[in-house]
Amino acid sequence: MNNLKRLNEIQPVKMLKGIYRRTLCFNNDLMLCHFILKKDSKLPLHKHKEHQVGYVIKGKMKFITEFGDFIVQEGDSYIFQSNEKHGATIMEDTEVIDVFNPSRTDYK
Repeated sequence: MNNLKRLNEIQPVKMLKGIYRRTLCFNNDLMLCHFILKKDSKLPLHKHKEHQVGYVIKGKMKFITEFGDFIVQEGDSYIFQSNEKHGATIMEDTEVIDVFNPSRTDYK
C-alpha cells in the first residue's frame, strides 16, 4: 500500500469531455479523488454502490438528484448515499475532492 500520493505526480484521467479525475490514496474501504470539471461540462445522471462525500475547493456546479437539485460552490460539502441517482452541470471551472466508501474498483 502506498501511504503517500502527490497530486502533481498523478496524471489526470479524462472521464468525459471536460471532466478529469486523479485518484489519490485509497484502501479497500476508502478512496480519495481529486476532480477538475470545466465550465459547461456535464455529468450524466448515474448511481453507484459507493457512498460519496465531497468538498468544493473552487468553482460552482448544480447537482441534479432524484430528490431535487441544488447548487454547490467554494467551501460547500455534499453527500450521496449508496445508489442515490445524481448528475451535475458545471457552472464555472470547478475543483472538488470526493471520498468514496468503499473504494471504487473502476477508479483504481
